[in-house]
Amino acid sequence: MAAVSLLMIGSAIAHFTSGDSANAPTLSLNDPRFVLFSVLALIMVYYIYVGVSRYLNRTPQVMIDHEGIALGFGRNARIAWEDIQWVRLRRLAMRTQLQIGVEPQAFLAADLRLSQFNLDDSLRPVRGMPATVMVRDNGLDTNAVAMLDAVKSFRPNLVRS
Repeated sequence: MAAVSLLMIGSAIAHFTSGDSANAPTLSLNDPRFVLFSVLALIMVYYIYVGVSRYLNRTPQVMIDHEGIALGFGRNARIAWEDIQWVRLRRLAMRTQLQIGVEPQAFLAADLRLSQFNLDDSLRPVRGMPATVMVRDNGLDTNAVAMLDAVKSFRPNLVRS
C-alpha cells in the first residue's frame, strides 16, 4: 500500500508539472484544487508512514498465552484471564473480528485509549458495550478465527457464539 501511495503521489506531481494538464492547480493556497491535492497527499504520506512502521515492527500485536491476552498496537496492555468475561467472533461485512468482553475495572485500568474515529487502528470499542474491545485482524499475521481457537485452547468456557 505504501508503494502504491508513493506511485500515486509521484504520478500526480509528474502529470501536473508536465504542462499537459489544463486542470493543473496553481501553487497557491487560494486555489482550492491545490489545497485539496495537498491534503490528499498528506493523508497518503501518513498511510505510507503507517505501512512502513507496521512492516518494520515485527513484534506480535496480539499474544494469547496462559496468562491472558496481550494487546500491542502501541498500548502494550495485558488482560488477565480472570478479567475477561467472554470472547466471540463478529463479522463486519466480510471481515471477521474478535470481540473481548472485559471486567469494567480491568478495562479502565488497561487504559486502551480506544477511539471510534481512528480508521487505521486495529483496536476499536464496540458500540453499546462499554467494556468491550474489538480486535480487527487487518495487517496481522494471524486472523481472528485463529485467535479465537487460541482462546479456546486456554479458556474454552469464555467463548460465546
